[in-house]
Amino acid sequence: MESPITLTVDGRRHTLSVDTRVTLLDALRDRLDVPSVKKGCDHGQCGSCTVLLDGRRATTCLTFAVARDGAEIITAADEADPVLHALHRAFLDHDAFQCGYCTPGQICSAAGVLAELEAGEPSAVTSAARSAPVDDSAEIRERMSGNLCRCGAYGNIVAAVARLARERVAADGDTDAPGAGS
Repeated sequence: MESPITLTVDGRRHTLSVDTRVTLLDALRDRLDVPSVKKGCDHGQCGSCTVLLDGRRATTCLTFAVARDGAEIITAADEADPVLHALHRAFLDHDAFQCGYCTPGQICSAAGVLAELEAGEPSAVTSAARSAPVDDSAEIRERMSGNLCRCGAYGNIVAAVARLARERVAADGDTDAPGAGS
């Protein structure tokens, strides 16, 4: 059964008709020709298909396209997004990729991590003694744990995300903020 849906992908609105069993990943790659969303495991375990879905990171292989009718999707290819642009630069500066297959998902996940840190959302490793999470490597590793890298560039990925988190805190001028000076 086909169903019409509308998706806004990287600022561009698309209307298409999809089978109700088609995943968002397959709709993006096969129907909308969005190559930056990668197909890895098809089980939600690798994070290669991660995008920002209505502002939150999500694995597109685990959701049906029809369930996301009207959604706003940001991929790593969105050139207008300043956070993604800064993440691209940080990944390059820190050599945070090798083969690059997981990089788009890593970048979208990192954008989600930065938003969570900025909002003060705790993770499983956030200390109860802290009022807000910090941008230390344990915090970033926990938050990025849903994204696998076959090449093992984890240390460089964490360094890239941490640098950008510190830069964002410094840009806000809040030296008492979580992670400032670390």
